[in-house]
Amino acid sequence: MLRVGYIGLGLMGKSIARNILKAGFPLTVHNRSRGAADELVAEGAFAADSPKALAEQTDVVFTNLPDSPDVEKVLLDEANGVIAGARAGMIVVDNSTIKPASARTIAAALKAKGVFSLDAPVSGGDIGAKNGTLTVMVGGEAEALETVMPILRAMSKSVTHVGEAGAGQVAKAANQIMVAAQMVAMAELLVFAKKAGVDPRKVTDAIKGGAAQCWTLDVKPPRLFEGNRQPGFKARMQLKDMKIVLETAKEYGIPIFATEENTRFFQTMIEQGMGELDNSAVVGVIEKLAGVEIL
Repeated sequence: MLRVGYIGLGLMGKSIARNILKAGFPLTVHNRSRGAADELVAEGAFAADSPKALAEQTDVVFTNLPDSPDVEKVLLDEANGVIAGARAGMIVVDNSTIKPASARTIAAALKAKGVFSLDAPVSGGDIGAKNGTLTVMVGGEAEALETVMPILRAMSKSVTHVGEAGAGQVAKAANQIMVAAQMVAMAELLVFAKKAGVDPRKVTDAIKGGAAQCWTLDVKPPRLFEGNRQPGFKARMQLKDMKIVLETAKEYGIPIFATEENTRFFQTMIEQGMGELDNSAVVGVIEKLAGVEIL
């Protein structure tokens, strides 16, 4: 059985790693802070002191890190990164959301060492990570994907091979365009209903069975109506992803005017001190502008 390593045990990474462990794969973990790693060790995982050490003990290395520079450092640092402990035939799978250009740079560097690389960002939030029902979009070589597919099935309900290196990150950027649009639209419709004197709960029930139906409208309003704005996916990470979208769009000369406007809402969230809240808490920006609360 493949020996698996997982680096980055944050809000989603810890749950993904736990599902891999539950599926029976020998698991070694590494995290900047030890608490999450110790928790998984208590459940049967092993711990490595560095990305290099983790790579030396495993066949497949997963990463789930905040941004492009973090992934590049953990994977490509010649002294202590994964590449320093890698050997020909290993497979690296990155669950992070990073720039497509960075994914291609990483893939080229690892390929030079005989290591396969898959950019495999995920969607589904903390709920999907806990339940093993994530959607995975993959860029890279089909042969490597076939090898790691049993591991991906332990964490997901859907795996799509989108194309060559970087294609998974292009798909994730496209996903985030839609996510941001849905979050802002939901925020506006809830505040719209409340300000117009109609119960937004009843409005939500009325419209989610029709053409407005979407995952966001199914999942987020109940939490918001309970006053729960704690993160399933943090607003500051949503903004980070939107900046990736904007930078990639600029690189290819793609007009994305609505996305630029939606990004400004998440920028305002951070400026108003709401960066650690859920991305659905963008409703707070609209509430302030309208002078009304949805509760």
